[in-house]
Amino acid sequence: MAPVATDTKATVDAAAWMFNVVTSVGIIIVNKALMATYHFTYATTLTGLHFATTTLLAFVLRWLGYIQPSHLPISELLKFVVFANFSIVGMNVSLMWNSVGFYQIAKLTMIPVSCLLEVLLDKIRYSRDTKLSISVVLLGVAVCTVTDVSVNTKGFIAAFIAVWSTSMQQYYVHYLQRKYSLSSFNLLGHTAPAQAASLLVLGPFLDYWLTNKKVYDYAYSITPVMFIILSCTIAVGTNLSQFICIGRFTAVSFQVLGHMKTILVLMLGFTFFGREGLNLHVVLGMIIAVVGMIWYGNASSKPGGKERRSISLPTQQTAKTTE
Repeated sequence: MAPVATDTKATVDAAAWMFNVVTSVGIIIVNKALMATYHFTYATTLTGLHFATTTLLAFVLRWLGYIQPSHLPISELLKFVVFANFSIVGMNVSLMWNSVGFYQIAKLTMIPVSCLLEVLLDKIRYSRDTKLSISVVLLGVAVCTVTDVSVNTKGFIAAFIAVWSTSMQQYYVHYLQRKYSLSSFNLLGHTAPAQAASLLVLGPFLDYWLTNKKVYDYAYSITPVMFIILSCTIAVGTNLSQFICIGRFTAVSFQVLGHMKTILVLMLGFTFFGREGLNLHVVLGMIIAVVGMIWYGNASSKPGGKERRSISLPTQQTAKTTE
């Protein structure tokens, strides 16, 4: 029975990861068209609409009985929303205030930051092979994506906030699912309404501050509205798949494997938008990154290789039992 269970888990893991890859790459392509072609540059407001759509679906699924009632303390919810919103705003501001090269370097630092959080907070250890494989992934993605690197003070601060808040948000997804025995959709059902409300209130002001354009003055027409609806629809899958993957793999594995999406986006860009920018060092970086990801998958699956815990986190049920 054990091999069957292992095969089933591997199949579900692969399906969850493919779900995340497809939706993440899809939303990047749709948002790029929406912002570059139709000049809808209100990224924070658009993210608020994403979570509003996710909230609507969660309500429908709860009404149909697919989401069971669950509990998440308001203090935990507020902490998560703070981390998540700082992540969204920080990433948007970092992209605008930094060069593309420094923005990519900042994104790469999320892996060591996520590792540090798990070592400090969960007492996790990594084998030498796991550490080396992570380094190879970082090297490969850096070779692919990092070009010009210029740093300014406000851009560095924005990147610092973005990296740490994103790492904390992803760590918290895994932490809350384990501690309160929440499914991915249960947790999303708790967090999406709060994020939607806060981002839809703050988003227009933040977008005006960043772009000097008001979302209410945008010349809405049928085509950009259809792209907005498509973006919101795909975002439901992106949000859900992120929670599923982090719940199954942890934040570090999610970050490492997440760079496969970077490689796919580059390849799709070269395929559909021409080969400009495709050169030997980009191809070499892709190869190094893929080798590192395969190595990471193999090293982390060995006994003691992947985030071996020295302590266990009590769940809500076990905590009640001991009271």
